[in-house]
Amino acid sequence: MSETTGTVPRQEAAITVLGGPTAVIDLGGLRIVSDPTFDEPGPQGYLTKTAGPALDEDALGPVDLVLVSHEAHPDNLDERGRAFAKAAPLVLTGPVAAGRLGPAAVGLPPWTGHSVPRADGGGELTVLAVPAVHGPEDGERDADGNVNCEVTGFVLTGQGLPTVYVSGDNASIRTVAEISRRVPDVDVAVLHAGAARVPAKFDGRPLSLDGRAAAAAAAVLGADTVIPAHYDGWAHFSEGLAEIELAFHEAGLSSLLCTAPHGTWVRLPS
Repeated sequence: MSETTGTVPRQEAAITVLGGPTAVIDLGGLRIVSDPTFDEPGPQGYLTKTAGPALDEDALGPVDLVLVSHEAHPDNLDERGRAFAKAAPLVLTGPVAAGRLGPAAVGLPPWTGHSVPRADGGGELTVLAVPAVHGPEDGERDADGNVNCEVTGFVLTGQGLPTVYVSGDNASIRTVAEISRRVPDVDVAVLHAGAARVPAKFDGRPLSLDGRAAAAAAAVLGADTVIPAHYDGWAHFSEGLAEIELAFHEAGLSSLLCTAPHGTWVRLPS
């Protein structure tokens, strides 16, 4: 059950995960929300939502930017999340999704950037769209080369700010390696890491990172802080927080993992 405790004050540089894929990123004086999902639990097509967010949309107050990795699946953009995105002053997403999200949506092909004026007087925040593969590397691809559907990840950069990577639903370490080559200084990685599986798709193989792949992604990126997301709140996740923590422990990377309770801020490195 979601709860509202009044508008949540803006932070200087911090991230909180609300449940599912939804993260609030306060950076450069801006409030940014990724993959908003605010519906109550219940069936949504062939997927089932099992828990609502830690905070509802009213608690977030005015937002400056919404990032939508993809709008084709309700676990990344449900009905209330879609309404929330359409009401935002700016939405950054992929080109296909932008065509479905209204005039505030800007479609960014991979490796395309979009700059947003910062509210802290520090110049601009640049959002770079990066690729994501929503399933196994050998999965059947559509006419645009996408596995499952178009999915976009994002890298946020700005002078004096930590570089933040938001993976979206990506299962490909090869893609993470390409991102690391092009963006060699990722400080913080928000990784969708629940090993989502749908039996009818790709022989039930993971559609997003499992714990071991998330640990490998963290190592490839060289990130100092890893914040897991999209590992609970829906029935099709095959791994939860315990499996993610174990994978990072076995890889010797536990010190990177920040697993604050949903709705709790993680302060970002300066």
